[in-house]
Amino acid sequence: MEKSLETHASQAKNRERVAAKPVAHPFIAMLGMLIGGFVGMLSETSLNIALPSLMTALHVNIGTIQWLVTGYMLVIGIVLPLSSLLSRLFSTRQIIIFAIIAFIIGAMISALASNFPVLLLGRMIQGIGTGLILPLMFTVATLIFPPYKLGAAMGLIGLVIMFAPAVGPTLSGIILGALSWQWIFWMFIPFLVIALILAVKYLPNVGNITKPKIDFFSILLSTLGFGGLVTGVSLASDQGWTSAVVLSTLIVSILLLAWYIKRQLSASEPILNFRIFANRQYRTGAILVMMDFGIILSSMYLLPMFWQNGLAIPVALTGIVMLPGGIVNAIVSAIAGRYADLISKRLLSVTGFMLTIIGIGLFLFATSTSAIWYVILAHIVIMIGIPLSMSPAQTFGLSALDQQTSSDGSTIMNTFQQIVGAIATAIATALLGVGQQFSAATRQIAFTNGVHLGFIFTLIIAIAALCLSFTMTKKSN
Repeated sequence: MEKSLETHASQAKNRERVAAKPVAHPFIAMLGMLIGGFVGMLSETSLNIALPSLMTALHVNIGTIQWLVTGYMLVIGIVLPLSSLLSRLFSTRQIIIFAIIAFIIGAMISALASNFPVLLLGRMIQGIGTGLILPLMFTVATLIFPPYKLGAAMGLIGLVIMFAPAVGPTLSGIILGALSWQWIFWMFIPFLVIALILAVKYLPNVGNITKPKIDFFSILLSTLGFGGLVTGVSLASDQGWTSAVVLSTLIVSILLLAWYIKRQLSASEPILNFRIFANRQYRTGAILVMMDFGIILSSMYLLPMFWQNGLAIPVALTGIVMLPGGIVNAIVSAIAGRYADLISKRLLSVTGFMLTIIGIGLFLFATSTSAIWYVILAHIVIMIGIPLSMSPAQTFGLSALDQQTSSDGSTIMNTFQQIVGAIATAIATALLGVGQQFSAATRQIAFTNGVHLGFIFTLIIAIAALCLSFTMTKKSN
């Protein structure tokens, strides 16, 4: 009996050290995807700081120019839910290589655009690439890394997910200070070419091509539901949440999504397996990731504008003062996953959300006359907290799934984090406007009041995430 127990323990230990789909050099195998994903996430926030310049250059108003952000997220919201199905129809290599090529084409179209419609087309093509790469990064990682190294792999993915949006405004600000807005898109192409070469040379096929029967009606429900939801919340930031167009779009989209989810739960071969939400560990990790993403996207929308309009700092200098926080974010993202393999995931997440709350609190006390060092410090504290909680939450959630459900798990996690990010950004934008509208002070002070109101919403998300992070059980560490 004792020998049997020892044998069982030895077999369990060996399973911890063997990947589901072993490859010789898993980090090198993922490098092309990581670079492609980094550029995709970089593109998500890099235009925020350039929107005023683009309005002038393309002769459009703020409601129109916002579609460069909305259109990008709209395509991601449509493509992401379909990535799990596509991974059963095509090989990993085919999907990733197609995604990178699509992004290169989209970036070139955007860089060469002389009017708004062409620029929007380029942005939406870029969204196809990002929507395909993001979920596959998680899926491939869970398959080619052994469980005891999964935390370190999630740390690398966390570096992509968290650092890219944080450093996007910095790079754009520097480029706009020296060159034209077109160079924001030219900047993407060399990195994407490197990613393409690495993917062609090193990326293995790790998915299972099962050629399932395609449920076209579910695809239609998914496209209209997810796409409509992103469109609705994005329009709300410009037209207001009480707009008839916004309300009708959101209501119809939610009803279509409910229909879509119900259809998937009863299907024998669902496009997305929503049954995995019955797994409490996955559900907790996924919700924490979504909330963390909502925090970073809303804060990365508010921060560049606060620097420029609240503190009256030039656009080029805005990129520079945001650089320390971006660098700290990169360092913490790189090490957070590694430590998630060694110590409590719950401890890391709780600590991360606590630091995020402190950083947001510092911003709430910032004024239009605050010292630059104070605002940089607040930014750094947030950039420590957000990635510190992200990687452990990702690892915690995805490690609860098996090989058959890992693809659905990463797709659902990525889809809803984009949706939550879009909603959080829209709400923060609306609150920014409300704060300005009800302030009778000067323009700078009024804008600062609006930023404070936006950050109160971000603070509420962080507090809710902190409470949820306490439920991460020790036995799952």
